[in-house]
Order: sequence, then C-alpha cells, then structure tokens
Amino acid sequence: MDSRERLLTVLNKGIPDHVPVAPDTSNMIPAKMTGKPFWQLYLYQDPPIWKAYLDCVKYFGFDSLMDGYVSIEFDDLYLDEPDESRPVIVYQDEERIVTQNLEQANGKNFWSPWVNVYYRADPPTYGVDPLSIRLPKEPSGYQEVEGVRVWPSGGELLSLVKKEMGNHGLVGVFCGTSKLLNCEADIYEYYDDPDVFRNRRDKALAFYERKFHRLMGLNAKPDFICVGGSGTLIHQTPEIFRELGLPIVKKITALSKAFGIPSHVHSCGPEKLLVKIMAEETDLTVIDPLEIPPMGDCCLKELKRDYGERLVLKGNLHTTEIMLNGTVADVIEASKKAIDDAKEGGGFILSTGDQCGRDTPYENIFAMIETAKTYGKY
Repeated sequence: MDSRERLLTVLNKGIPDHVPVAPDTSNMIPAKMTGKPFWQLYLYQDPPIWKAYLDCVKYFGFDSLMDGYVSIEFDDLYLDEPDESRPVIVYQDEERIVTQNLEQANGKNFWSPWVNVYYRADPPTYGVDPLSIRLPKEPSGYQEVEGVRVWPSGGELLSLVKKEMGNHGLVGVFCGTSKLLNCEADIYEYYDDPDVFRNRRDKALAFYERKFHRLMGLNAKPDFICVGGSGTLIHQTPEIFRELGLPIVKKITALSKAFGIPSHVHSCGPEKLLVKIMAEETDLTVIDPLEIPPMGDCCLKELKRDYGERLVLKGNLHTTEIMLNGTVADVIEASKKAIDDAKEGGGFILSTGDQCGRDTPYENIFAMIETAKTYGKY
C-alpha cells in the first residue's frame, strides 16, 4: 500500500498492511528545513508553510494526514465581514518583524489594537498587545509589507495542494470548529454576555454548512474535513463546549458522514472527556493527539478499549520527553507501546501528542516511522 491507500483503509475501518505513522510536523520542523527565517514562510509566503510541510512529508516518508495546514477559503463566502485593513511593518530587527493592521479613511489612520510578531526561528505570535512588547498602541511610522508571494485560492489552491501531496497522504480542509472561546478575553466576554457567543455559534453553523456544500461542489474535493480546535477543553468548560462548539461539530460530522467523507478533530490538551463525547454523540471519524499527562489526560490503551470501535485514534508519543529529548531507543520503545495499546483491529494511526519541537532530532522521527513499518505490521 502507498500512504494514501493505507490511510483511507484505516479511516474506512479496514486493516492496512501496517499501522500508519504520521508524526505531527505541522510547523516548526518544516520551517526549519527550508533554511530561511520563519517570517519568510508565515509573512511572505515564500514558501507558504503548507508547501514546506509537504516537502517535509516527502523527506521523511510518513503517511500524511494533513489536517488543515492550508487555508481553503472562497472570496464570496465569509464568516465575518471582509477586513478592509492591511498589515504594515511597525517594528523590525534581526530577530523579529512586528506587523499591525492599518485602515485608512477620510485622511485618518485607524490602527488595530493588536500586533502580530514574526520571529526568525519560531512560529509567529498573533494578537499581541503592543504595550506588552514595549511598542505604542499607535506607531509614529510604518513600512509596507512588500514581496509577499501570491498563491491561488479556493478550489484552485486545493487542487494544487492535492497534486503536490500525490500518494503521500490525505489533504484535510477546515470547515467547522470545536471552540468559539480562544483566549482569556473571550472567557470574560462570555460570562459578561453569553448571548454574544450564542449568536456567533448560530452564525458559524450557517457559514460552515454553506462552506461544506461549496467544498463538496469542487472537482478536487478535500480528502477529509477538519472540525477541531486546539485546547477545546482549556478555554471552555465542558458545559460551554456543549453549548457552543458541540452543535457545530455534530452538524459538520453528520454532513461529512452523509457525503461519505471522513471528519477529523485535533484538540491538544485535556481530551479524555472530549473523546467520549465525540464517540457517543457525533459522527466523527478520527481524533488526535490524545496527549498523556501532564499536557493531557489520555491513556491510549483505555481509549482503545472504550472507543476503538467507534473512532479512529491518532497519537500519542510525548513530543518533549520522547521525541525531542529522548534517544532513538526511547522512541522505538514508546512507539512499540503505543502500537501494542491500539493496533488491534485497525483504527489506529501512530502519531505524536502534539507538534514536534523545532529541534527534534531527525533520527528520532525516522525511528518512529521505521517502527510502524516493521513492528506495526498486520
């Protein structure tokens, strides 16, 4: 089997030739492999992170479940009103570039209250209070962002990405979310006025349903639909998730099932309860990263026992203790344990807890992949 066949077999409840293996290398490792400052990828799209990721997949040779790393949007379909502002550079040195959105009207400048920080050797930080990094709320000067590479959008972009992926794996597209609270300010706002978020939920439901049908009308359709959100049970209580996020997940996973397309949730952090809800109350296909303590609360063996017949499980080697700081022998041992815990009957993809760190030794990634191919045979 090639990677595409192997993953499709597992997502359709079949038995592949061996356990698929898909370490999470979504951002840091691909960016580092380009040899360029990270801002070249995230700000200047040279190359975009999705292209760097695909190059990473081909270099290591793993089974890619590309869960939403490329944004597929449509110019005439949007959740919020189009933003008329543009990013400009308000600070730059050898280690970072700071941008702030500027809108100009009637001869006046209107500045966003937040800035985005692009680093030389780390992924960017979005939505930063400029005062927290010793920058003024309104800069005295700025530079235009010039030299951004232009790439296709919408269905044309999805066709390009799927062609680039080939048989190395599957391409997923975000259409939905498991969370509407994403930061501390959202939490305060929810408790001050929950109706604001109930209205956002209803608006999001309608938008994602429209987007789903638009995606299904494309010649090159997504291989699966992504409907998760990092930290689903960190920024919201289970009760808030049930009120705001779960209705969206239920709607999109039901549509996906009706159209015969797999659905996927990524939600790092505590996830044990989320797995139970997804298995018992939605039509979800696959969930990751199933992190172990202290970052998460999952036991892969228990989840396989309780929910392995209803969900494909993807996880869950520790990204710092094992992948970043462990030896090759540690990676092999941890990979074998995960395979032993979840291989039986199929329905398992060997992966990491969450994104592998920038300086993860390449030999550890190769060891994980080789263990799945040999020890993970069916």
